[in-house]
Parts: sequence; structure tokens; C-alpha cells
Amino acid sequence: MNISIIGCGAIGSELAISIDSGRIENANLVAVFDAEQISIERLKPRLHSQNVISFSSFTDLVCSQEFKITDIVVEAASQAAAKQYAKSILKYKKDFLLMSVGALSDDSFFSELINIALINKNHIYVPTGAIAGLDAIRSLKGYLDSVTLTTTKNPKALIDAPFFATNPLKLETIKKSTLVYQGDAQDAAKKFPANINVAVALGLAGVGLEKTRVEIVADPHINVNQHNIKATGPFGEILINVRSAQTSSNPKTSVLAVHSAIECLRQACGSWLKIGS
Repeated sequence: MNISIIGCGAIGSELAISIDSGRIENANLVAVFDAEQISIERLKPRLHSQNVISFSSFTDLVCSQEFKITDIVVEAASQAAAKQYAKSILKYKKDFLLMSVGALSDDSFFSELINIALINKNHIYVPTGAIAGLDAIRSLKGYLDSVTLTTTKNPKALIDAPFFATNPLKLETIKKSTLVYQGDAQDAAKKFPANINVAVALGLAGVGLEKTRVEIVADPHINVNQHNIKATGPFGEILINVRSAQTSSNPKTSVLAVHSAIECLRQACGSWLKIGS
């Protein structure tokens, strides 16, 4: 299957390299797009194939022969990019793998994507991301009383979150583990768009965004991205603890998120063995 990637940052670059190196069977990288030319320039020397065409204009991408033969477009840029390009991609009848799942916290946008996909018979893929256990949460949908996500990151990984534009708390003053936010997944996705995509994936899989409770902790003594999930119901209790190393290029991104995207793409490209519900 032919793949085009939007975004050449930490996740997009690793996905591109994984496809290019043959780690994902039945996948062929044909194009990469990033509005920042410098991101493309950093990626290109890391690719072995000379046939991957790069674009810094979305219009040029969708008008290209490479896009015409593309089967799956991967968004690995940002919630803003997802909202800007997703509808067009689906209207062009391309399958779509969405990394910035926080964009789906916008109910109107989510509904539009689903309607377009239904009309054009597209697939929308949402990787598990930097957490674990979505298969169990999804299988118990309808039997869950509560789902809580507690995410702990180094304050450096929370820099530039819109939440701090209106909150008096200053990240540089945090010297010990500090609870900085409590709310629901829908609100958290807006206030921490680069940090808490996993909350939206968890909400969609389980009790919904507004009922999924989110706590964000800043801890200057931690150098991993930690996610604790607690789900309860008549079935019993699920407790999940994930401590993932950060990618070297972006402390906001967990290594697990990258590998989750790789596995999701591997399944989308026709893996003959599918493990998990």
C-alpha cells in the first residue's frame, strides 16, 4: 500500500524511516508533507529511497501523482493540521491514520469526518498511542462506571500548553510533583493539545470524553511520560501503568506512541495476523 505522511516531526519522521527501511510489510512511502521546509530537510537524508517526493504545500501534494496513488495518509503533525486537512483527505477517498486524536474532541469535526468516511467508504485509524489497554476498555464499553487517566510528565514536556496562558502557575517554579490540572478528556484536549491525545483515545474507547476524568501532574524528577489508567464497573477493576521513555527529539512524545503508530499502520497495510480485540 502506498503511504503519504503529513508532518515530519518526531512521529512522522520515525514512521517514514520505518516504512522506508522495510519494517512495515506491504507499505511503500511515496510522499511526505510539512509546511516547515526545514523539517523535510532533516528527514530526507535519513531515507534510503530516492523516490520519496517531499512537499511544503498541501495543494501541491493533493495535485501530485504521488497523492493520486496514495492509499493511506498519515497525519503526524498537530491537532490544527488534522482539522485543516482531514476532511479534504477523506473527500479524496483516501484512508486516514490520525495521530493527533485530540482533534476528535471537537464534536462537530468528529461528526463531519465520520459522515464523509461513511459516504466515501474510507477507514479512519486511531492508534492506541502512549497508553495500553484500549482493547480491554473498548470491549467493556457499556459496562464501565468510571475511567480516570492520570498523566505525569516533566514540566519541560508541558511547555507551550494553552492551559498555562491563563493559569497563574509557572512551570519553571515547580520543584516537586504537582497536580496542575483536573477535568475531563474533552477539556484536557483543548488545554493540552500536544500532551494528552491519549485521553481522547481513551474516552472514545470507553465512557465518552466528558465522563473520562483526566489529571495532569508535573514532576521535575521524572524523565519518562507516565500514564495511569483506572477503570471500574460491575466486571471488576482495570489498573494500567505505562512509563514510556521520551523520544530524543521531542519530550512531549513517548517512544511507545511512535511504535503504536507503526503497529497500527502495519495492521492497516494488511497484516495476516491480528492479535487483540
